Amino acid sequence: MNATDPRFVMPLYTAALRAEVHYVDMAMSLSQPHPDAPYRTPGVKLGDEQFALSDEWGKSGKLALVGMGVEPGLSDVFARHAADELFAEIDQIGVRDGANLRVEGYEFAPTFSIWTTIEECLNPPVIWEEGRGWYTTPPFSEPEVFTFPAGIGPVECVNVEHEEVLLIPRWVKARRVTFKYGLGEEFIGVLTTLHKLGLDSTEPVNVGGEQVAPRDVVAACLPDPAEIGDKMTGLTCAGTWVTGTGKDGAPREVYLHHVVDNAWSMAEYGSQCVVWQTAVNPVVALELIDSGTWAGIGVLGPEALPARPFLDLLTEYGSPWACEERTSSDK
Repeated sequence: MNATDPRFVMPLYTAALRAEVHYVDMAMSLSQPHPDAPYRTPGVKLGDEQFALSDEWGKSGKLALVGMGVEPGLSDVFARHAADELFAEIDQIGVRDGANLRVEGYEFAPTFSIWTTIEECLNPPVIWEEGRGWYTTPPFSEPEVFTFPAGIGPVECVNVEHEEVLLIPRWVKARRVTFKYGLGEEFIGVLTTLHKLGLDSTEPVNVGGEQVAPRDVVAACLPDPAEIGDKMTGLTCAGTWVTGTGKDGAPREVYLHHVVDNAWSMAEYGSQCVVWQTAVNPVVALELIDSGTWAGIGVLGPEALPARPFLDLLTEYGSPWACEERTSSDK
């Protein structure tokens, strides 16, 4: 079970392959923007290095389950569930993430790894469309206001590079797949400034005779996301918005989602809600693999496996999910 920073995906992934053991991770191998047309054409996509070894994993007879956190992970399971049980045809699958979290005492305190946040937010976002395939856009493109449940309310969401767009189209038929994150104007402004100053770079620079990566300095100056739970208030929501034709032939639109209240996760587990929501999903996946309920050979995403057993077990863990029927005016 690889729960490390995405920079370490490939060493651990290839080590598991050599050792001939099953492998699970929560984030996929890193991307590299196209050198000439970064905002039109993908370069090396998220997960490309992992899928390049699909044949070797197949020959090993072992399972490499990639992207099995919450997003990616549960969001992909939602896409599979929608395709299997809710829709006859799918037009759009849009993963939408939003929260109303506040961290007392900090003007800027990301609730997830700032290293990963910078990586996914400043890289060119990827979109998938039927007949066109994968293509890229500028960061923070296509802003939309999405209304989140449980009182979180409307949040402006923008395109962000994320694994679901690279995973879902491999196993679920849809006309368009996107990922949008509710970052907020202030958060986008901070990330844009970091980029302008070069502080998002992973290339070391000389500082007083020492080689230091600017992004590591930024991370060191910010609070550890795992240590701020007692200062956090609010809820986080991860989910998958799906539109298309329902099983009855009528138009349908749903938002499958999972909401966690930070007060609950801190009281029950001593873990802040974003960390806990990410961590519970691979625990469910590991249990399904161990029992044989989830089984496969080669490199698979969560949407390649049956969704219902996962969703049922997640509910048994005391962390229920929900499906909200919507209309276009609800978005």
